[in-house]
Amino acid sequence: MNAARGLQPPRTVCYGDPMTIRSTRRGFLRSGAAAIPVLAFSPSARAWVSEGDACDDAIAIPGLDGEILSSPADLAAAADDWGHIIHRTPRAVLLPASEHDIRKAVKFCRKHDIKIGPMSMVGNSHSTFGQSQAECGLVIDMSGLSTIHEINAHSAVVDAGVRWIELLQATLPLGKSPPVLTDYIDLSIGGTLSVGGVGGQSPQHGLQVDNVEVMWVVTGEGNLRECSPSKNAALFHAVRGGLGQFAIIVRARVKLIAVPPLVRRYTAVYADVETLIADQVMLMNEGRFDYVEGLALPQPDDSYVLLLEAVKYHAPGAPPNDAAMLAGLSYIPGTATPDSLSLFDFYNRLAPIVDFTKFTGEWYLPHPLTDFFLPLGGAAEFIEDTLANTPAADIGYGPVLIYPFPRAKVTAPSVALPNAAVCVLFSLLRWAPSADPAVVADLVAKNRAVYEGARAIGGKRYSIGSVPMSHVDWVLHFGAKWPLFVAAKLARDPKNTLTPGQGIFSW
Repeated sequence: MNAARGLQPPRTVCYGDPMTIRSTRRGFLRSGAAAIPVLAFSPSARAWVSEGDACDDAIAIPGLDGEILSSPADLAAAADDWGHIIHRTPRAVLLPASEHDIRKAVKFCRKHDIKIGPMSMVGNSHSTFGQSQAECGLVIDMSGLSTIHEINAHSAVVDAGVRWIELLQATLPLGKSPPVLTDYIDLSIGGTLSVGGVGGQSPQHGLQVDNVEVMWVVTGEGNLRECSPSKNAALFHAVRGGLGQFAIIVRARVKLIAVPPLVRRYTAVYADVETLIADQVMLMNEGRFDYVEGLALPQPDDSYVLLLEAVKYHAPGAPPNDAAMLAGLSYIPGTATPDSLSLFDFYNRLAPIVDFTKFTGEWYLPHPLTDFFLPLGGAAEFIEDTLANTPAADIGYGPVLIYPFPRAKVTAPSVALPNAAVCVLFSLLRWAPSADPAVVADLVAKNRAVYEGARAIGGKRYSIGSVPMSHVDWVLHFGAKWPLFVAAKLARDPKNTLTPGQGIFSW
């Protein structure tokens, strides 16, 4: 990368003790098969051409620092995601070595009507319904761009393929953390900024897209742009949570805040959803905790245990007062349980579950999960009714998440939310009991039914989930924002080159 290529690398400035700026190249292939590099593209065959292939109209690919691959193993990996439900096979996979590679690939694909799906390393993409796939197109493996360029007192500059866990490993020793983290932190930063990024800190800090300060992106026309609230602001606001429709995020400056190294975590059982949400709203308004979520844990008799999970960060030797932290809450008496752990262990609390389910094989089963944003009014009744009609077998290993956040904290206009002052996240994190297509199809159909019910009360869906969407559904999803969304698409990606897997546009 250099100035001639349009993007100056940020100056390396480390806050606190010197640290090594991290750069890791994580390979896309999982099978160990030999890579087959692509050298050209045949318009007549609509296929990429490798050495030794017979072709009369091959068009040479502009020189790349990385590689384009087309082995069966590469293509099979790129035709999958964490959901293991939709499988759209691309024609090739790009392993970029720089933002410049992505810019040239987008220009080439746009010229030759090739669709592009940006995807994080397989296993670190949390889309579940083919959103990052590109049937018969080019998938860009963003995990190759994984350098942490700068950490200072207030922010970090990272490549899009850096995972949140990698950033935390670099910032927590300096007493810094991103304000908001998803529950599962082994996800790429570029990926979550493309969809929103919601977590237990959202009641105080909004979504992850509300805590990005600058982005460097490649638009659907192949232009490399720096954007922020003061520079290319329209592009900046469109791309945050824009579902990959306008540009590919290649680098970002994300906000950091000071954090102590320890947490005090409190859990308590609730009798009903309405009481749980009421207490969560009270805590949200007070800012008593640094993290607040709620869970509905399925039981063998198909009932659910409703659990509040709230966390307060603290310094060594200065734990919070348990009685004060729990005061005024309406949980079932005798069910409150505090415990202490390091901040990193709390952030990475799902790691043991992930390791266990990988060992047992459940991790590799389909995950037809679905997430909704509900208006506070009517949310409790809707959630209670949904849980009453959702047996434990339809959830599996995944819990149900329930927690509110203020709509005013979300500043990204591309993120569709209910027209309500307080929104409630409601997530059915389903794990299918088997890979039987009939079982998975049944769970997806149930997701669709829940979506229609949520939409009827003014709810919206979070677009990583497994819900079939028609064009009309997308128009209703964006509502009054739809004309602006279309205008941004026409301005930044007029040939609809980027991220076809979302199924928003058909041209």
